[in-house]
Amino acid sequence: MAEADIHSHQVDATPKERMKKLIDSLSAYIEQYHGGWVRFVDFDGEVLKVEMGGACQGCSLSETTLHGWVKGTVRQFFPELKNIEEV
Repeated sequence: MAEADIHSHQVDATPKERMKKLIDSLSAYIEQYHGGWVRFVDFDGEVLKVEMGGACQGCSLSETTLHGWVKGTVRQFFPELKNIEEV
């Protein structure tokens, strides 16, 4: 089996592209089960900027979602992440 047949994902993606895909996946879960969403805005290698909306707007748990769940998940794949900011 050729190496190209083994991978079903882009292996040469930049960190920014990989981060966007990860945020898109997290957002799909949040949309499906909680009615809110998180959108990728920018990633400079250390700081991730996102926008939150839907049921997340005005929700008293949005900070927990952002800094606990989203940041915690992202750090598993990007340990160099220093901060996450909502814009």
